[in-house]
Amino acid sequence: MATQTDTELDMLSSSPIASQLHYPPSITNGSLRSADQNIPTSPNTPTTTTLPKGRFILVTAQLAGIQLTSSFTNGLLTVALPAMAADLALKPNLLVWPSSVYFLTSGACLLMAGAVSDVLGPRVVNLVGCFLLGCFMLASGLSRTGIELILFRAMQGIASALVMPSSMSIVSTAVANGRARNIGFACVGMSQPLGFSFGLVLGGVFVKTVGWRVGYYIAGALGFGLFGVGIWVLPRVVVDESQAPKLKRLATEVDWVGAALASGSIATFSYVLAELSADINNIRAASNISLLCTSIALIPSFVLWMRHQEKRSKPALIPNKIWKNLAFSCVCVMVLLANAVANCMELFSSLFFQEVQGTTALGASLRMLPNLLVGAFVNVITGVLVDKIPATYAVLGASTLNIGAPLLMALINPRWPYWYDAFFAQLLSPISCDVLFTVGLLIVSASFPAHTQGLAGAVFNTVTQLGASIGLTVLSVISTTVTEDSGFVDKSSPGALFEGYKAGFWTLVGMMGAAVVVGGVGLRKLGKVGEKRD
Repeated sequence: MATQTDTELDMLSSSPIASQLHYPPSITNGSLRSADQNIPTSPNTPTTTTLPKGRFILVTAQLAGIQLTSSFTNGLLTVALPAMAADLALKPNLLVWPSSVYFLTSGACLLMAGAVSDVLGPRVVNLVGCFLLGCFMLASGLSRTGIELILFRAMQGIASALVMPSSMSIVSTAVANGRARNIGFACVGMSQPLGFSFGLVLGGVFVKTVGWRVGYYIAGALGFGLFGVGIWVLPRVVVDESQAPKLKRLATEVDWVGAALASGSIATFSYVLAELSADINNIRAASNISLLCTSIALIPSFVLWMRHQEKRSKPALIPNKIWKNLAFSCVCVMVLLANAVANCMELFSSLFFQEVQGTTALGASLRMLPNLLVGAFVNVITGVLVDKIPATYAVLGASTLNIGAPLLMALINPRWPYWYDAFFAQLLSPISCDVLFTVGLLIVSASFPAHTQGLAGAVFNTVTQLGASIGLTVLSVISTTVTEDSGFVDKSSPGALFEGYKAGFWTLVGMMGAAVVVGGVGLRKLGKVGEKRD
């Protein structure tokens, strides 16, 4: 299942196509606490507590719920954008932006938001993000023009960036190592792809019945409701009075230069990818060439700045030495590739059902329902069993099975009934991404010190978003090129489009195969993760 997409159905169909795992310092398990008791922590010597079972369930539900709701609007947008564009008079050259601008602003702000949450405390940052998400999801439903929708979606991306890393930090600091934390990570990891799939499925229903705006009204109401729940259940972080004031700590403990370099590179790269998703010929524009060069140039600048900060014993946003952790580096690459495949499978499967087989948006959504159900099941099972099975076997097994999903779609005959081929492709589609989300969160969390778990969450979510952006851009380019070079006179005919989609599915087979190779090399010595530690 996918967490996000940089493009949408109508635009693509109407265009040519269109461990060495190391753990943080020893963490002491706290005793069972009442629901209103605070969780003390400090930036250097954090502690992990055990929440009562009832409160743990509520905290996990709140954290997963707000991310699921935000991701739901992304799936809804993918299906409903043609209707939204007609209602809001959105110009054709702006069709890609309601989706792309969300990921542009979110990706640019994630690392900075994660670093800030480690100083101010994840509870405060998460609650601010929840409230803003409620505001801007509701505002999107009230949009009167296409420009208003784009602006509200941009602000929703910033709010989402506040929620994602702080959610991981809360699970890491409020839940002790072991099965409870594994389940917490599984639920938080599941929320984004599950929410997106819900949006795809229900989006078709809303468009055909009550209208797309109702989906945003519901999402906004849920956002405000979860904000209220968060005020009540999220554990408080008590800061030691001997620490410096928070404003001073923000100035001294956050690597603002590193955050600016990383955010600038991600923002400019995301913008170029969005432009290429709209039209591959946009790469010829001088502005896009300049931005792409700037994005690339900022990468070595960031690496050199990290080296400079480490030599001076100053805060470094993402220390260079962390990439020497083979398990961490490989799982980041695998998550990027797996999320790219999951996003593209959902989008291109929906396109195949609608543009090649001629089903309605609702019909396509129903055909993708097995994806949603299997994904939810796999996430729960992974959270329960991840500490019992060597991570290498779980990840490589799931990734190998996942190759079958795009392979089946690449070999499909459009005349075949759904149950012959596409049904099994949808069953296999979410497996790798969902297993990797849980295992990846555990590995990334363990690779960062306990007092920078917000930043750890930001790194993980940045990787997933880049995977979706890169994957969708690459497949848009490949499918467009193949469709244009096909022997069909009408390049928008089902036959011509199918040639492009088929090439895209074969590309996904290669990407998933590459993920298996990376995992086989980098995770071969990785044992079990998520085990309870005293």
